[in-house]
Amino acid sequence: MKRIVFILFLTLFISSCFRVPITNRKQFNLLNEKDLINMSEVQYAAMMDSLDVLPDTDPRAKRVLQVGENIQDAVEKFMQDNGLEKRIEGFAWEYKTAESDMLNAWCMPGGKVCFYTGILELTDSDDEIAVIMGHEIAHAIARHGNERMSQQLALAGIAGLTSSSDSTQTQSIYQRVFMGSATLGMLKFSRMHESESDKLGLVFMKMAGYDPTKAIDFWEKMAAQSGFVPEILSTHPSDEKRIEDITAFLEEIDNYID
Repeated sequence: MKRIVFILFLTLFISSCFRVPITNRKQFNLLNEKDLINMSEVQYAAMMDSLDVLPDTDPRAKRVLQVGENIQDAVEKFMQDNGLEKRIEGFAWEYKTAESDMLNAWCMPGGKVCFYTGILELTDSDDEIAVIMGHEIAHAIARHGNERMSQQLALAGIAGLTSSSDSTQTQSIYQRVFMGSATLGMLKFSRMHESESDKLGLVFMKMAGYDPTKAIDFWEKMAAQSGFVPEILSTHPSDEKRIEDITAFLEEIDNYID
């Protein structure tokens, strides 16, 4: 029995391996991305109903929308130029801004973006908004949500590996991944995803005409806002490590842009 389970797991692992654009890292995605996009449609609508969303006429919402659409154009061009159109198949992009003091922004599968006004107040230019926007959209492009859900399904056992997208278990894991925080055992993967999104986001924002060097300014400001949290207990890289990695990547960023 153990051998059968092992063979099934190995078969699923091999058949579920994909590569992330730009970093070329192999990832393990068990779920159909279209299913996650459909789940996000429902969750995003529910979230918007629960938040104080700014009207489209608000200047802050207009800025977020404009930057989002510019980076969206860059992402779509990158995917087309590299034969990766399937990565964004089924995307129904949306950009909303909500009144909140939280220093946060996020993107669900399918390009469902939300900015909080708290983080907008920390930005001094559209370039810095593009830093955030590129990073959050990169999570969706890299399918990090699918990967994190697949990891948790694998941790739940082989039965979880075959769970359908509408199962109670899968819905519960979706809630934890997209609406809550990961367990300590998953933090290593989350920090890796954050670093990977930094790289993809820098490429996308530069392609859209924004200055990627502004990422250093923005993350330095974020570092000044946040209290000290040991990296092992954080879902993000330490501030110093993040800035160091971004600085190094900026030296090679042109290698990814035609």
